Amino acid sequence: MADHDLVIRAGTVHDGLGSPPRAADVAIRDGLIVAVGDVPGTGKREIDARGKIVTPGFVDIHTHYDGRVTWEERLMPSSGHGVTTVVMGNCGVGFAPCRPHQRDMLVKLMEGVEDIPEVVMVDGLPWNWESFPDYLDALDERRLDIDIAAQIPHSALRIYVMGERAARREAPTADDLAKMRALVAEGIDAGAFGVTTSRNMMHRTKAGELAPSLHSDVDALCALMDGLTDADAGVFQIIPAPDGDAGVEFDILRTVAEHGRRPLSFTLLDVAGQPGGGWRHMLAGLERAAADGVEMRGQVAPRPVGMFFGLDLSLHLFSCHPSYRAIAHLPLAERVARMRDPDFRRRLLSEQPEDSNPVTLNLVAAFRATCPWGDTPQYEPAREDRVEALAAAAGRSLEDYSYDLLLGDEGRAVFYLPAANYSGGNLDSVREMLGHPNTVMGLADGGAHYGLICDASFPTYLLQRWARDARDDQRLPLPLAIAELTSKAAATVGMADRGRIAEGWKADINVIDLDALRLHVPRVAYDLPAGGKRMQQASDGYVATIVSGEITYLDGEHTGALPGRLVRRSAAQPLERAA
Repeated sequence: MADHDLVIRAGTVHDGLGSPPRAADVAIRDGLIVAVGDVPGTGKREIDARGKIVTPGFVDIHTHYDGRVTWEERLMPSSGHGVTTVVMGNCGVGFAPCRPHQRDMLVKLMEGVEDIPEVVMVDGLPWNWESFPDYLDALDERRLDIDIAAQIPHSALRIYVMGERAARREAPTADDLAKMRALVAEGIDAGAFGVTTSRNMMHRTKAGELAPSLHSDVDALCALMDGLTDADAGVFQIIPAPDGDAGVEFDILRTVAEHGRRPLSFTLLDVAGQPGGGWRHMLAGLERAAADGVEMRGQVAPRPVGMFFGLDLSLHLFSCHPSYRAIAHLPLAERVARMRDPDFRRRLLSEQPEDSNPVTLNLVAAFRATCPWGDTPQYEPAREDRVEALAAAAGRSLEDYSYDLLLGDEGRAVFYLPAANYSGGNLDSVREMLGHPNTVMGLADGGAHYGLICDASFPTYLLQRWARDARDDQRLPLPLAIAELTSKAAATVGMADRGRIAEGWKADINVIDLDALRLHVPRVAYDLPAGGKRMQQASDGYVATIVSGEITYLDGEHTGALPGRLVRRSAAQPLERAA
Protein backbone atom coordinates (compact mmCIF):
# COMPACT_ATOMS: atom_id res chain seq x y z
CA MET A 1 0.00 0.00 0.00
CA ALA A 2 1.31 3.43 -0.92
CA ASP A 3 2.47 5.70 1.88
CA HIS A 4 1.42 8.96 0.17
CA ASP A 5 -1.09 10.20 -2.37
CA LEU A 6 1.65 11.84 -4.47
CA VAL A 7 5.43 12.13 -4.30
CA ILE A 8 7.45 14.57 -6.40
CA ARG A 9 10.93 13.09 -6.67
CA ALA A 10 14.38 14.69 -6.82
CA GLY A 11 13.38 18.17 -7.92
CA THR A 12 15.10 21.45 -7.12
CA VAL A 13 12.70 22.70 -4.48
CA HIS A 14 12.05 26.41 -3.90
CA ASP A 15 10.19 26.98 -0.63
CA GLY A 16 8.49 30.20 -1.81
CA LEU A 17 10.16 32.37 0.83
CA GLY A 18 13.19 33.31 -1.26
CA SER A 19 15.49 30.79 0.43
CA PRO A 20 18.19 29.01 -1.60
CA PRO A 21 16.74 25.96 -3.33
CA ARG A 22 17.60 22.40 -2.36
CA ALA A 23 17.35 18.99 -3.95
CA ALA A 24 14.46 17.20 -2.27
CA ASP A 25 11.38 15.04 -2.60
CA VAL A 26 7.94 16.42 -1.72
CA ALA A 27 5.28 14.09 -0.31
CA ILE A 28 1.58 14.92 -0.32
CA ARG A 29 -1.31 13.36 1.56
CA ASP A 30 -4.93 14.54 1.94
CA GLY A 31 -4.25 17.80 0.12
CA LEU A 32 -1.34 18.85 2.36
CA ILE A 33 2.43 18.68 2.09
CA VAL A 34 3.53 16.09 4.68
CA ALA A 35 7.25 15.79 4.00
CA VAL A 36 10.05 17.68 2.23
CA GLY A 37 13.44 16.01 1.96
CA ASP A 38 14.51 12.43 1.42
CA VAL A 39 11.04 10.82 1.42
CA PRO A 40 10.97 7.06 2.02
CA GLY A 41 8.12 4.89 0.90
CA THR A 42 6.00 5.35 -2.21
CA GLY A 43 3.20 7.47 -3.58
CA LYS A 44 0.06 6.33 -5.35
CA ARG A 45 1.42 8.59 -8.10
CA GLU A 46 4.95 9.87 -8.49
CA ILE A 47 6.46 12.63 -10.62
CA ASP A 48 10.11 12.52 -11.66
CA ALA A 49 11.29 16.12 -11.21
CA ARG A 50 15.01 15.62 -11.86
CA GLY A 51 16.37 18.67 -13.67
CA LYS A 52 13.19 20.61 -12.90
CA ILE A 53 12.31 23.27 -10.36
CA VAL A 54 9.52 22.64 -7.87
CA THR A 55 7.66 25.72 -6.63
CA PRO A 56 4.55 26.55 -4.66
CA GLY A 57 1.49 27.17 -6.81
CA PHE A 58 1.25 30.80 -7.95
CA VAL A 59 -1.22 33.21 -6.34
CA ASP A 60 -2.64 35.85 -8.68
CA ILE A 61 -4.10 38.69 -6.60
CA HIS A 62 -5.56 40.82 -9.41
CA THR A 63 -8.12 39.09 -11.64
CA HIS A 64 -11.67 39.52 -12.92
CA TYR A 65 -13.06 35.99 -13.06
CA ASP A 66 -16.14 37.15 -11.10
CA GLY A 67 -18.51 36.15 -13.88
CA ARG A 68 -16.67 33.27 -15.52
CA VAL A 69 -16.47 31.27 -12.29
CA THR A 70 -20.27 31.02 -12.35
CA TRP A 71 -20.41 29.22 -15.70
CA GLU A 72 -16.95 27.79 -16.42
CA GLU A 73 -14.74 25.14 -14.82
CA ARG A 74 -11.31 25.98 -16.25
CA LEU A 75 -9.94 29.45 -15.60
CA MET A 76 -7.68 29.79 -18.59
CA PRO A 77 -5.32 31.40 -19.35
CA SER A 78 -4.36 31.74 -15.66
CA SER A 79 -4.37 28.03 -14.89
CA GLY A 80 -2.07 27.44 -17.86
CA HIS A 81 0.62 29.61 -16.27
CA GLY A 82 1.10 27.88 -12.95
CA VAL A 83 -1.59 29.85 -11.11
CA THR A 84 -3.40 27.79 -8.49
CA THR A 85 -5.29 30.58 -6.67
CA VAL A 86 -6.87 33.74 -8.07
CA VAL A 87 -8.33 36.73 -6.24
CA MET A 88 -11.26 38.38 -8.04
CA GLY A 89 -13.32 41.55 -7.72
CA ASN A 90 -10.57 44.09 -8.35
CA CYS A 91 -10.92 47.66 -9.65
CA GLY A 92 -14.25 48.16 -7.86
CA VAL A 93 -16.27 46.15 -10.39
CA GLY A 94 -18.13 42.89 -9.98
CA PHE A 95 -21.59 41.35 -9.73
CA ALA A 96 -22.48 41.41 -6.05
CA PRO A 97 -24.24 42.72 -4.14
CA CYS A 98 -26.94 43.28 -6.74
CA ARG A 99 -30.74 43.60 -6.76
CA PRO A 100 -32.52 42.03 -9.76
CA HIS A 101 -33.38 45.39 -11.34
CA GLN A 102 -29.73 46.54 -11.08
CA ARG A 103 -28.17 43.69 -13.04
CA ASP A 104 -28.05 45.57 -16.32
CA MET A 105 -26.05 48.40 -14.75
CA LEU A 106 -23.37 46.02 -13.48
CA VAL A 107 -23.22 44.16 -16.79
CA LYS A 108 -22.79 47.37 -18.78
CA LEU A 109 -20.14 48.58 -16.34
CA MET A 110 -18.16 45.35 -16.58
CA GLU A 111 -18.48 45.45 -20.38
CA GLY A 112 -16.86 48.87 -20.49
CA VAL A 113 -14.25 48.58 -17.75
CA GLU A 114 -13.10 45.02 -18.42
CA ASP A 115 -13.97 44.53 -22.12
CA ILE A 116 -16.31 41.56 -21.55
CA PRO A 117 -19.09 41.49 -24.18
CA GLU A 118 -22.54 42.15 -22.76
CA VAL A 119 -24.06 39.16 -24.57
CA VAL A 120 -21.55 36.82 -22.89
CA MET A 121 -22.60 37.97 -19.43
CA VAL A 122 -26.32 38.03 -20.20
CA ASP A 123 -26.12 34.48 -21.48
CA GLY A 124 -23.67 33.15 -18.88
CA LEU A 125 -24.52 34.70 -15.50
CA PRO A 126 -27.04 32.65 -13.46
CA TRP A 127 -27.71 35.50 -10.99
CA ASN A 128 -28.50 33.06 -8.19
CA TRP A 129 -27.54 35.63 -5.56
CA GLU A 130 -28.36 39.13 -4.31
CA SER A 131 -26.19 39.91 -1.28
CA PHE A 132 -22.43 39.39 -1.27
CA PRO A 133 -22.74 36.46 1.17
CA ASP A 134 -25.28 34.97 -1.29
CA TYR A 135 -22.71 35.33 -4.05
CA LEU A 136 -20.10 33.48 -1.99
CA ASP A 137 -22.62 30.74 -1.25
CA ALA A 138 -23.26 30.37 -4.99
CA LEU A 139 -19.52 30.12 -5.64
CA ASP A 140 -19.26 27.47 -2.94
CA GLU A 141 -21.11 25.13 -5.29
CA ARG A 142 -18.60 25.52 -8.10
CA ARG A 143 -15.91 22.96 -8.98
CA LEU A 144 -12.91 24.46 -10.77
CA ASP A 145 -9.35 23.77 -11.88
CA ILE A 146 -7.95 26.33 -9.41
CA ASP A 147 -9.01 28.00 -6.17
CA ILE A 148 -10.84 31.32 -6.20
CA ALA A 149 -11.20 34.12 -3.65
CA ALA A 150 -13.44 37.19 -3.83
CA GLN A 151 -13.33 40.87 -2.90
CA ILE A 152 -16.22 43.33 -2.53
CA PRO A 153 -16.44 45.84 -5.43
CA HIS A 154 -17.16 49.48 -4.58
CA SER A 155 -19.21 50.29 -7.71
CA ALA A 156 -21.54 47.37 -7.03
CA LEU A 157 -21.91 48.53 -3.42
CA ARG A 158 -22.81 52.06 -4.49
CA ILE A 159 -25.41 50.84 -6.97
CA TYR A 160 -26.86 48.43 -4.41
CA VAL A 161 -27.22 51.16 -1.80
CA MET A 162 -27.88 54.25 -3.95
CA GLY A 163 -29.52 52.90 -7.11
CA GLU A 164 -29.71 55.42 -9.94
CA ARG A 165 -28.07 58.05 -7.75
CA ALA A 166 -24.90 55.98 -7.95
CA ALA A 167 -25.06 55.86 -11.74
CA ARG A 168 -25.35 59.65 -11.74
CA ARG A 169 -22.36 59.73 -9.32
CA GLU A 170 -24.22 61.78 -6.74
CA ALA A 171 -22.47 62.22 -3.43
CA PRO A 172 -23.51 59.56 -0.90
CA THR A 173 -25.34 60.66 2.22
CA ALA A 174 -24.15 59.77 5.72
CA ASP A 175 -26.79 57.04 5.74
CA ASP A 176 -25.50 55.69 2.40
CA LEU A 177 -21.97 55.50 3.78
CA ALA A 178 -23.17 53.78 6.94
CA LYS A 179 -24.95 51.16 4.85
CA MET A 180 -21.89 50.56 2.66
CA ARG A 181 -19.72 50.28 5.74
CA ALA A 182 -22.04 47.63 7.17
CA LEU A 183 -22.15 45.72 3.86
CA VAL A 184 -18.35 45.65 3.71
CA ALA A 185 -18.17 44.20 7.21
CA GLU A 186 -20.91 41.68 6.32
CA GLY A 187 -19.00 40.56 3.21
CA ILE A 188 -15.71 40.21 5.08
CA ASP A 189 -17.42 38.21 7.83
CA ALA A 190 -18.84 35.92 5.11
CA GLY A 191 -15.37 35.24 3.71
CA ALA A 192 -14.41 38.09 1.35
CA PHE A 193 -10.74 39.06 1.36
CA GLY A 194 -11.20 42.79 1.02
CA VAL A 195 -12.89 45.71 -0.69
CA THR A 196 -11.83 47.33 -3.96
CA THR A 197 -12.30 50.64 -5.76
CA SER A 198 -10.97 52.71 -8.64
CA ARG A 199 -10.10 56.32 -9.37
CA ASN A 200 -9.08 55.59 -12.99
CA MET A 201 -11.01 57.79 -15.44
CA MET A 202 -10.65 55.09 -18.11
CA HIS A 203 -13.08 52.96 -16.11
CA ARG A 204 -16.34 53.66 -17.93
CA THR A 205 -19.25 51.88 -19.53
CA LYS A 206 -18.93 51.16 -23.23
CA ALA A 207 -21.07 54.25 -23.87
CA GLY A 208 -18.60 56.39 -21.93
CA GLU A 209 -20.36 56.80 -18.56
CA LEU A 210 -17.94 56.92 -15.65
CA ALA A 211 -17.89 54.09 -13.12
CA PRO A 212 -19.95 54.91 -10.00
CA SER A 213 -16.86 54.63 -7.76
CA LEU A 214 -15.11 57.53 -9.50
CA HIS A 215 -14.91 60.92 -7.80
CA SER A 216 -15.51 59.30 -4.41
CA ASP A 217 -14.04 61.64 -1.82
CA VAL A 218 -11.75 60.57 0.99
CA ASP A 219 -14.65 60.26 3.44
CA ALA A 220 -16.38 57.76 1.14
CA LEU A 221 -13.19 55.72 0.81
CA CYS A 222 -12.64 55.83 4.56
CA ALA A 223 -16.17 54.47 5.09
CA LEU A 224 -15.12 51.36 3.15
CA MET A 225 -11.99 51.12 5.28
CA ASP A 226 -14.22 51.43 8.38
CA GLY A 227 -16.04 48.29 7.22
CA LEU A 228 -12.74 46.42 7.19
CA THR A 229 -11.93 47.81 10.63
CA ASP A 230 -15.32 46.68 11.97
CA ALA A 231 -14.62 43.17 10.67
CA ASP A 232 -11.00 43.40 11.85
CA ALA A 233 -9.89 41.77 8.62
CA GLY A 234 -9.46 42.32 4.90
CA VAL A 235 -7.35 44.35 2.49
CA PHE A 236 -8.24 47.60 0.70
CA GLN A 237 -7.36 47.49 -3.02
CA ILE A 238 -7.47 50.66 -5.12
CA ILE A 239 -6.58 51.87 -8.61
CA PRO A 240 -5.21 55.43 -8.34
CA ALA A 241 -5.81 57.92 -11.12
CA PRO A 242 -2.94 57.22 -13.57
CA ASP A 243 -3.16 60.76 -14.95
CA GLY A 244 -3.52 62.39 -11.54
CA ASP A 245 -0.73 64.10 -9.65
CA ALA A 246 1.26 61.30 -7.99
CA GLY A 247 1.71 63.34 -4.81
CA VAL A 248 -2.01 64.01 -4.47
CA GLU A 249 -2.92 60.41 -5.28
CA PHE A 250 -0.46 58.95 -2.80
CA ASP A 251 -1.64 61.29 -0.05
CA ILE A 252 -5.17 59.94 -0.59
CA LEU A 253 -3.92 56.35 -0.46
CA ARG A 254 -1.98 56.96 2.74
CA THR A 255 -4.88 58.78 4.40
CA VAL A 256 -7.16 55.81 3.76
CA ALA A 257 -4.51 53.31 4.91
CA GLU A 258 -3.91 55.23 8.14
CA HIS A 259 -7.60 55.69 8.80
CA GLY A 260 -8.35 52.06 9.48
CA ARG A 261 -4.91 50.57 9.90
CA ARG A 262 -5.80 47.77 7.55
CA PRO A 263 -3.42 46.78 4.69
CA LEU A 264 -3.81 48.72 1.45
CA SER A 265 -2.68 47.61 -1.99
CA PHE A 266 -2.66 49.80 -5.09
CA THR A 267 -1.63 49.78 -8.74
CA LEU A 268 1.88 51.16 -9.25
CA LEU A 269 2.70 52.04 -12.84
CA ASP A 270 5.24 54.01 -14.82
CA VAL A 271 2.87 56.38 -16.66
CA ALA A 272 4.49 58.68 -19.21
CA GLY A 273 4.26 62.32 -18.19
CA GLN A 274 2.49 61.73 -14.87
CA PRO A 275 2.87 64.90 -12.78
CA GLY A 276 4.17 64.88 -9.25
CA GLY A 277 7.13 62.60 -9.85
CA GLY A 278 5.04 59.64 -10.97
CA TRP A 279 6.03 56.16 -9.87
CA ARG A 280 9.25 57.31 -8.20
CA HIS A 281 7.28 59.53 -5.83
CA MET A 282 4.92 56.68 -5.00
CA LEU A 283 7.76 54.24 -4.43
CA ALA A 284 9.41 56.70 -2.05
CA GLY A 285 6.03 57.16 -0.35
CA LEU A 286 5.79 53.41 0.18
CA GLU A 287 9.18 53.42 1.85
CA ARG A 288 8.14 56.24 4.20
CA ALA A 289 4.88 54.48 5.02
CA ALA A 290 6.74 51.27 5.87
CA ALA A 291 9.09 53.18 8.16
CA ASP A 292 6.04 54.67 9.91
CA GLY A 293 4.34 51.29 10.34
CA VAL A 294 1.62 51.91 7.74
CA GLU A 295 1.00 48.72 5.76
CA MET A 296 0.87 49.62 2.05
CA ARG A 297 2.04 47.72 -1.00
CA GLY A 298 2.22 48.62 -4.71
CA GLN A 299 1.12 46.08 -7.31
CA VAL A 300 3.66 46.05 -10.16
CA ALA A 301 3.32 44.54 -13.63
CA PRO A 302 6.49 42.74 -14.84
CA ARG A 303 6.23 44.11 -18.39
CA PRO A 304 4.41 46.88 -20.25
CA VAL A 305 0.70 47.03 -19.54
CA GLY A 306 0.10 46.33 -23.19
CA MET A 307 -2.91 46.23 -25.45
CA PHE A 308 -3.55 44.11 -28.52
CA PHE A 309 -5.28 45.33 -31.67
CA GLY A 310 -6.57 43.53 -34.72
CA LEU A 311 -9.63 42.81 -36.86
CA ASP A 312 -10.43 39.75 -34.72
CA LEU A 313 -10.00 41.69 -31.47
CA SER A 314 -11.93 44.49 -29.78
CA LEU A 315 -10.23 47.49 -31.39
CA HIS A 316 -8.12 48.61 -34.33
CA LEU A 317 -7.56 51.81 -36.28
CA PHE A 318 -10.93 51.64 -38.05
CA SER A 319 -13.14 50.30 -35.24
CA CYS A 320 -15.05 53.58 -34.95
CA HIS A 321 -15.39 54.31 -38.67
CA PRO A 322 -19.06 54.16 -39.75
CA SER A 323 -18.40 51.83 -42.70
CA TYR A 324 -16.53 49.35 -40.52
CA ARG A 325 -19.19 49.45 -37.81
CA ALA A 326 -21.74 48.46 -40.43
CA ILE A 327 -19.86 45.16 -40.96
CA ALA A 328 -18.42 44.63 -37.48
CA HIS A 329 -21.03 41.97 -36.65
CA LEU A 330 -20.01 39.75 -39.57
CA PRO A 331 -17.72 36.71 -39.20
CA LEU A 332 -14.05 37.55 -39.71
CA ALA A 333 -13.78 35.98 -43.16
CA GLU A 334 -16.73 38.03 -44.42
CA ARG A 335 -15.32 41.24 -42.99
CA VAL A 336 -11.99 40.57 -44.69
CA ALA A 337 -13.73 39.95 -47.99
CA ARG A 338 -15.67 43.22 -47.71
CA MET A 339 -12.54 45.16 -46.77
CA ARG A 340 -10.75 43.86 -49.85
CA ASP A 341 -13.38 45.48 -52.06
CA PRO A 342 -11.81 48.66 -53.56
CA ASP A 343 -15.03 50.69 -53.26
CA PHE A 344 -15.42 49.77 -49.59
CA ARG A 345 -11.77 50.66 -48.97
CA ARG A 346 -12.14 54.09 -50.58
CA ARG A 347 -15.29 54.85 -48.59
CA LEU A 348 -13.85 53.76 -45.26
CA LEU A 349 -10.59 55.66 -45.74
CA SER A 350 -12.55 58.84 -46.43
CA GLU A 351 -14.31 58.67 -43.02
CA GLN A 352 -13.42 59.86 -39.52
CA PRO A 353 -13.87 57.84 -36.31
CA GLU A 354 -17.03 58.49 -34.26
CA ASP A 355 -17.83 57.35 -30.69
CA SER A 356 -19.46 58.71 -27.53
CA ASN A 357 -16.69 57.26 -25.37
CA PRO A 358 -13.52 59.38 -25.41
CA VAL A 359 -11.48 56.48 -24.04
CA THR A 360 -12.40 54.35 -27.05
CA LEU A 361 -11.44 57.13 -29.45
CA ASN A 362 -8.10 57.60 -27.68
CA LEU A 363 -7.37 53.87 -27.84
CA VAL A 364 -8.20 53.73 -31.53
CA ALA A 365 -5.89 56.69 -32.17
CA ALA A 366 -3.14 54.89 -30.22
CA PHE A 367 -3.02 52.23 -32.94
CA ARG A 368 -0.37 54.35 -34.64
CA ALA A 369 2.08 53.39 -31.87
CA THR A 370 1.41 49.65 -32.09
CA CYS A 371 3.93 47.13 -33.40
CA PRO A 372 3.00 44.20 -35.66
CA TRP A 373 3.69 40.78 -34.18
CA GLY A 374 4.69 37.64 -36.00
CA ASP A 375 5.05 34.18 -34.48
CA THR A 376 7.12 35.32 -31.49
CA PRO A 377 6.00 37.65 -28.66
CA GLN A 378 7.88 40.93 -28.62
CA TYR A 379 7.04 42.88 -25.49
CA GLU A 380 9.95 45.33 -25.84
CA PRO A 381 9.64 46.77 -29.35
CA ALA A 382 11.76 49.59 -30.72
CA ARG A 383 10.21 52.90 -31.82
CA GLU A 384 11.15 52.17 -35.41
CA ASP A 385 8.93 49.07 -35.27
CA ARG A 386 5.80 51.12 -34.73
CA VAL A 387 3.16 51.13 -37.46
CA GLU A 388 3.49 54.90 -37.87
CA ALA A 389 7.26 54.55 -38.44
CA LEU A 390 6.78 51.68 -40.88
CA ALA A 391 4.18 53.69 -42.81
CA ALA A 392 6.47 56.72 -42.99
CA ALA A 393 9.37 54.57 -44.20
CA ALA A 394 7.11 53.17 -46.93
CA GLY A 395 6.05 56.68 -47.97
CA ARG A 396 2.36 55.96 -47.27
CA SER A 397 -0.26 57.41 -44.99
CA LEU A 398 -0.87 55.72 -41.65
CA GLU A 399 -4.42 54.80 -42.64
CA ASP A 400 -3.58 53.37 -46.05
CA TYR A 401 -0.64 51.36 -44.75
CA SER A 402 -2.50 50.06 -41.69
CA TYR A 403 -5.40 48.92 -43.84
CA ASP A 404 -3.19 46.41 -45.61
CA LEU A 405 -1.48 45.29 -42.42
CA LEU A 406 -4.80 44.55 -40.76
CA LEU A 407 -5.74 42.20 -43.59
CA GLY A 408 -2.60 40.12 -43.02
CA ASP A 409 -2.96 36.46 -42.08
CA GLU A 410 -6.57 36.57 -43.32
CA GLY A 411 -7.40 39.27 -40.79
CA ARG A 412 -5.73 37.55 -37.82
CA ALA A 413 -2.70 39.85 -37.68
CA VAL A 414 -1.94 41.00 -34.14
CA PHE A 415 -0.59 44.43 -33.13
CA TYR A 416 0.86 45.24 -29.70
CA LEU A 417 0.88 48.59 -27.90
CA PRO A 418 3.27 48.85 -24.93
CA ALA A 419 1.37 51.41 -22.88
CA ALA A 420 2.24 51.97 -19.20
CA ASN A 421 5.64 50.81 -17.86
CA TYR A 422 7.40 51.65 -21.13
CA SER A 423 7.79 55.41 -21.05
CA GLY A 424 11.55 55.22 -21.67
CA GLY A 425 11.29 52.62 -24.41
CA ASN A 426 12.65 49.99 -22.01
CA LEU A 427 11.75 48.15 -18.79
CA ASP A 428 14.26 49.83 -16.48
CA SER A 429 11.47 51.35 -14.37
CA VAL A 430 9.83 47.94 -14.05
CA ARG A 431 13.02 46.39 -12.72
CA GLU A 432 13.39 49.15 -10.16
CA MET A 433 9.84 48.60 -8.90
CA LEU A 434 9.87 44.82 -9.20
CA GLY A 435 11.26 42.97 -6.23
CA HIS A 436 11.15 46.07 -4.02
CA PRO A 437 10.28 45.12 -0.42
CA ASN A 438 7.13 47.29 -0.57
CA THR A 439 5.80 46.00 -3.88
CA VAL A 440 4.35 42.76 -5.19
CA MET A 441 3.75 41.47 -8.69
CA GLY A 442 0.12 41.92 -9.70
CA LEU A 443 -2.24 43.36 -12.33
CA ALA A 444 -2.49 40.24 -14.51
CA ASP A 445 -6.22 40.88 -15.11
CA GLY A 446 -7.10 37.25 -15.86
CA GLY A 447 -10.75 36.89 -16.87
CA ALA A 448 -10.99 40.40 -18.34
CA HIS A 449 -10.18 42.38 -21.47
CA TYR A 450 -11.05 39.44 -23.70
CA GLY A 451 -10.18 41.25 -26.88
CA LEU A 452 -7.70 43.89 -25.74
CA ILE A 453 -5.29 42.67 -23.02
CA CYS A 454 -3.80 39.24 -22.36
CA ASP A 455 -1.67 39.60 -19.24
CA ALA A 456 -2.62 36.43 -17.36
CA SER A 457 0.74 35.12 -18.59
CA PHE A 458 2.59 37.47 -16.18
CA PRO A 459 3.92 34.59 -14.01
CA THR A 460 5.54 32.85 -16.97
CA TYR A 461 6.94 36.14 -18.25
CA LEU A 462 8.40 37.03 -14.85
CA LEU A 463 10.31 33.77 -14.62
CA GLN A 464 11.42 33.85 -18.24
CA ARG A 465 12.31 37.53 -18.69
CA TRP A 466 13.57 38.55 -15.26
CA ALA A 467 14.82 35.38 -13.57
CA ARG A 468 16.22 33.39 -16.49
CA ASP A 469 17.01 35.70 -19.43
CA ALA A 470 17.81 39.09 -17.88
CA ARG A 471 21.26 40.63 -17.99
CA ASP A 472 23.31 39.93 -14.87
CA ASP A 473 22.87 43.48 -13.61
CA GLN A 474 19.08 43.28 -13.95
CA ARG A 475 18.37 39.66 -13.10
CA LEU A 476 15.87 38.98 -10.34
CA PRO A 477 17.22 36.00 -8.39
CA LEU A 478 15.06 32.97 -9.09
CA PRO A 479 14.15 32.31 -5.43
CA LEU A 480 12.97 35.92 -5.08
CA ALA A 481 11.01 35.79 -8.33
CA ILE A 482 9.22 32.69 -7.07
CA ALA A 483 8.53 34.41 -3.74
CA GLU A 484 6.85 37.25 -5.68
CA LEU A 485 4.46 34.74 -7.21
CA THR A 486 3.79 32.73 -4.06
CA SER A 487 4.33 33.70 -0.41
CA LYS A 488 4.55 37.44 -1.05
CA ALA A 489 1.36 37.48 -3.12
CA ALA A 490 -0.48 35.31 -0.60
CA ALA A 491 0.61 37.52 2.30
CA THR A 492 -0.57 40.65 0.46
CA VAL A 493 -4.18 39.46 0.58
CA GLY A 494 -3.97 37.70 3.93
CA MET A 495 -3.73 34.06 2.83
CA ALA A 496 -1.62 32.17 5.34
CA ASP A 497 -2.21 28.58 4.24
CA ARG A 498 -0.51 28.56 0.80
CA GLY A 499 2.45 29.97 -1.09
CA ARG A 500 5.10 27.77 0.63
CA ILE A 501 6.53 24.32 0.24
CA ALA A 502 6.78 23.15 3.81
CA GLU A 503 5.21 20.47 5.96
CA GLY A 504 1.60 21.22 6.84
CA TRP A 505 0.99 23.72 4.03
CA LYS A 506 -1.58 23.37 1.28
CA ALA A 507 -0.31 21.18 -1.54
CA ASP A 508 -0.49 23.67 -4.41
CA ILE A 509 2.67 23.04 -6.43
CA ASN A 510 4.26 23.54 -9.85
CA VAL A 511 6.92 21.38 -11.49
CA ILE A 512 8.62 23.52 -14.15
CA ASP A 513 11.25 22.95 -16.82
CA LEU A 514 12.79 26.40 -16.56
CA ASP A 515 14.94 26.00 -19.67
CA ALA A 516 11.88 25.14 -21.77
CA LEU A 517 9.73 27.97 -20.42
CA ARG A 518 8.38 30.19 -23.19
CA LEU A 519 5.28 32.11 -24.23
CA HIS A 520 3.29 31.78 -27.42
CA VAL A 521 1.52 34.60 -29.25
CA PRO A 522 -2.07 35.02 -28.00
CA ARG A 523 -4.73 33.45 -30.18
CA VAL A 524 -8.46 34.07 -30.34
CA ALA A 525 -10.82 31.35 -29.15
CA TYR A 526 -14.59 31.44 -29.66
CA ASP A 527 -15.54 29.48 -26.56
CA LEU A 528 -17.55 31.83 -24.39
CA PRO A 529 -21.32 31.82 -23.86
CA ALA A 530 -23.27 33.06 -26.89
CA GLY A 531 -20.22 32.34 -29.07
CA GLY A 532 -18.17 35.08 -27.45
CA LYS A 533 -14.44 35.30 -28.11
CA ARG A 534 -11.36 35.85 -25.99
CA MET A 535 -7.60 35.71 -26.26
CA GLN A 536 -5.78 32.69 -24.89
CA GLN A 537 -2.01 32.55 -24.48
CA ALA A 538 -0.29 29.19 -24.24
CA SER A 539 3.10 28.44 -22.76
CA ASP A 540 5.70 25.66 -22.71
CA GLY A 541 7.62 24.43 -19.70
CA TYR A 542 4.96 23.53 -17.12
CA VAL A 543 5.52 19.85 -16.44
CA ALA A 544 2.80 19.58 -13.79
CA THR A 545 0.47 21.82 -11.82
CA ILE A 546 -1.04 20.49 -8.60
CA VAL A 547 -3.98 21.93 -6.63
CA SER A 548 -4.82 20.55 -3.18
CA GLY A 549 -2.70 17.51 -3.94
CA GLU A 550 -4.40 16.69 -7.27
CA ILE A 551 -2.61 16.95 -10.59
CA THR A 552 -4.64 19.37 -12.70
CA TYR A 553 -2.27 19.81 -15.66
CA LEU A 554 0.42 17.53 -17.10
CA ASP A 555 2.64 18.94 -19.85
CA GLY A 556 0.07 21.64 -20.47
CA GLU A 557 -2.88 19.27 -20.82
CA HIS A 558 -5.79 19.32 -18.40
CA THR A 559 -6.18 16.05 -16.53
CA GLY A 560 -9.89 16.51 -15.88
CA ALA A 561 -9.34 17.07 -12.14
CA LEU A 562 -11.35 19.93 -10.64
CA PRO A 563 -10.13 20.34 -7.06
CA GLY A 564 -10.46 24.14 -7.09
CA ARG A 565 -12.88 25.65 -4.58
CA LEU A 566 -13.96 28.97 -3.20
CA VAL A 567 -11.54 30.10 -0.49
CA ARG A 568 -13.19 32.05 2.29
CA ARG A 569 -10.95 34.36 4.29
CA SER A 570 -11.35 32.46 7.53
CA ALA A 571 -10.39 29.21 5.82
CA ALA A 572 -7.10 30.63 4.50
CA GLN A 573 -5.60 31.30 7.88
CA PRO A 574 -2.78 29.23 9.45
CA LEU A 575 -3.51 25.55 9.69
CA GLU A 576 -2.27 23.22 12.40
CA ARG A 577 0.97 22.18 10.76
CA ALA A 578 1.85 18.56 10.35
CA ALA A 579 4.66 17.38 12.57
